[in-house]
Amino acid sequence: IREFIMEQTHIPDHTHSHAHAGKTDDIIICRDVHKWYGEFEALKGVSMTVKRGEVVVIIGPSGSGKSTFIRTINRLEEHQSGEIIVDGITLSHDIRNIAEIRREVGMVFQQFNLFPHLTVLENVMLAPIHVRKWDHAHAHERAMHWLNRVGIPEQADKYPGQLSGGQQQRVAIARTLCMEPHILMFDEPTSALDPEMIKEVLDVMRDLAVSGYTIVAVTHEMGFARTVADRVIFMDGGLIVEENTPDDFFANPKSERTKLFLSQILTH
Repeated sequence: IREFIMEQTHIPDHTHSHAHAGKTDDIIICRDVHKWYGEFEALKGVSMTVKRGEVVVIIGPSGSGKSTFIRTINRLEEHQSGEIIVDGITLSHDIRNIAEIRREVGMVFQQFNLFPHLTVLENVMLAPIHVRKWDHAHAHERAMHWLNRVGIPEQADKYPGQLSGGQQQRVAIARTLCMEPHILMFDEPTSALDPEMIKEVLDVMRDLAVSGYTIVAVTHEMGFARTVADRVIFMDGGLIVEENTPDDFFANPKSERTKLFLSQILTH
């Protein structure tokens, strides 16, 4: 079961503490990142810096490389060239560095990946007990704290199959937060939800954003990008085409490609 937990939560079973190369205000630094799948180049030299406490929203058409890009940041996808530094730790083939970075970065996916045979509370407590080595009482206290924070403490004793999609995604967010990451990454967290459930998940993300978390979110939710992001990045064809503050990005897009994309998705 331990291997299954690691696979589902994407948290490695490591307790090694690797020395940080020096922390700065730039918590994520990506320089000229390239990623190939065989002959196909999914990322064609992506460079991005994220400051501590900043909320960055990445948008773009399907297949633009945005999900692949954020998955390289904690080595869910391996990049072939370029440099990625997370909170002073350079991402390399060294398993210790990968373990350190994965402890820093919490990831919320499109699919909830909850264990159906465990209660909501047990799902949230599982990784802290097995990976962080917390005792049951501490894990229980922190799990209930985060279930309160995402607004579903009353669901603690239910099973995932008894919850709506929006509630299941909020459980997945609580599970991620219970591991106490410094950075939160969201990979299209509302894409699998019915429209009426999207708002409840976005409300949780808004609450986390104003709480000072560093957040990188891939999403199609333009309202969230407009109101919550410090910066919006538009990707297409494996490249960053444009980035700006939300006001300037939506009101005065510079690139013709950005203008076309926005004209197709925004209703005026």
